[in-house]
Amino acid sequence: MTPILLLGAGRMGGALISGWRRAGTFDFAELMIRDPSPGPEAKASGARLNPSDSEIGAAKTVVVLVKPQTWREAAVPMAPHLAADAIVVSVAAGVSIADLAGVFGPRRIARVMPTTAAAIGQGTASVFAADPAARARAHALLEPVGTVVDIANEDLMHAATAVSGSAPAYLYAFVEALEAAGVAIGLPSDAAAALARSTMAGAAALMAESGKDPADLRAQVTSPGGTTEAALKVLMGEQGLPGLLRRAAAAAADRSRELGG
Repeated sequence: MTPILLLGAGRMGGALISGWRRAGTFDFAELMIRDPSPGPEAKASGARLNPSDSEIGAAKTVVVLVKPQTWREAAVPMAPHLAADAIVVSVAAGVSIADLAGVFGPRRIARVMPTTAAAIGQGTASVFAADPAARARAHALLEPVGTVVDIANEDLMHAATAVSGSAPAYLYAFVEALEAAGVAIGLPSDAAAALARSTMAGAAALMAESGKDPADLRAQVTSPGGTTEAALKVLMGEQGLPGLLRRAAAAAADRSRELGG
């Protein structure tokens, strides 16, 4: 699967590079990066930065990591110089395999939606590929840095983006709001931050390690008539989290479709 060419090396590219280094997945001498402004992880990786058109012809795997709004202008000049058997793995949200094939031709293509926790080996990635070899290549890239979930229908990648790709920001927003709520009811800001961040991180770790259903874990810490139940009546009520998250996920999925054109 090497050499690997990364088209773009911003935040997500940097997370993958950090995760691969942590896992010892690749020899970074086999990594090429095309990006006019590569991030710090890319610069420190030892990869070949901005290889020539003749050099990229050696790539066996091409990972498209540019923003969906600019992927064409980055990919079109490069595509004719790629090997015919190169496999393309696209991280561009909303961009369909059909659109990618319009630029990359008959090459095998997979779509993926990873998360930046790949940097610490705890990422999550959704994968769709009709071609088995492309799907296997995506797994080989992403399994060393986290959990990989295959999506059976390409149209469901919009939903996967909403539930996973965008979801780390939902958690950060929740913790941010919880910290502010703590300050509003009297906690010093540093204490509110420490309590909210540590508690949410610990709860997420327990959920991951226990394998229990979130509803069961919630029930375990909710005593009838207690403080947690009082809070959950607000959070889970008519104007609470279930409805908010349905609307948030729908908005993210809609935007994913828009970005795909």
